[in-house]
Amino acid sequence: MKRIIEIIESNSSFLITSHVRLDGDAVGSELALYHLLSNLGKEALVYNEDKTPAHYRFLPGSESIVNFLDALERFEVVFILDCSEISRVGLAASRIARMKTIVSIDHHISNQGGPGLSFADPTASSVGELLYRLIEEMGAPVTRDMAVNLYTAIMTDTGSFRYSNTGTDTFRIAGELVKMGADPHAISEKVYESNARERIRLLEKVLGTLEFEWDGRIGTIWVSRRMLSETGALPEQTENFVDMARSIEGVEVAAFFTEMEENLYKVSLRSKGRINVAKVAGKFGGGGHFSAAACMIEGGLEHAKGLIVRAVMAV
Repeated sequence: MKRIIEIIESNSSFLITSHVRLDGDAVGSELALYHLLSNLGKEALVYNEDKTPAHYRFLPGSESIVNFLDALERFEVVFILDCSEISRVGLAASRIARMKTIVSIDHHISNQGGPGLSFADPTASSVGELLYRLIEEMGAPVTRDMAVNLYTAIMTDTGSFRYSNTGTDTFRIAGELVKMGADPHAISEKVYESNARERIRLLEKVLGTLEFEWDGRIGTIWVSRRMLSETGALPEQTENFVDMARSIEGVEVAAFFTEMEENLYKVSLRSKGRINVAKVAGKFGGGGHFSAAACMIEGGLEHAKGLIVRAVMAV
């Protein structure tokens, strides 16, 4: 943290980015860091390849996020948040990897470090929690806008403080953020209770694909591009669908297969904490946390399901 603080103090222009298929920890952490740097009189820009999901557009500063990245020469430093590897940034990853000063802040157990300075703590609930620690170390004030973004980051990555990555420090920090202006009820309503009708229609179709394997210990669901087209839903509106399968009694691991293109599936894995799904995803070039991970698999749906089921059973 001390080295990161030195980098912030000695530079004036910063690029901030995160992974494709944005989640609350990614967007909330990016915007919290954006406000921190801006309040220090620094130039800061948040770039994401994907557009901000609708239920995170209430976050303070979200309107400033850009989805097009031109010349990088004006930026002295890039912060890469919530990425176990730089390739997850998307198409701009190779350009960003050539920047002079790279700082990665992450909490994935599969993070093996990368170019530049890496601050990774797999015991942390979220990047939002790590950023709060950094801000504490700096002695910088936390504004209401920062508090709302950090609380959202922590809340979403802990499943509203339900997942096993929730620790005593997580509750302490959340409490401090509430004191600083984060409204738990308002934030929860925006994130979880503002579903578009298209998302619910898609969920109805996805739940119709539910199947069980390994005597009910594995639950699988999937979504096709055709389902998205039929309902008018967007890919980002499938966020947390996998948790529906994990919530079923007896299911130890849930797997959600998303058709990215013909014969290519993204697999989102969730565990109730007894099976390490990061190890499962790692067999296919993916990664993540002990209880939440993802990977990509080439081939048809049944082929992909078979590979994942066998890998889970072998862990």
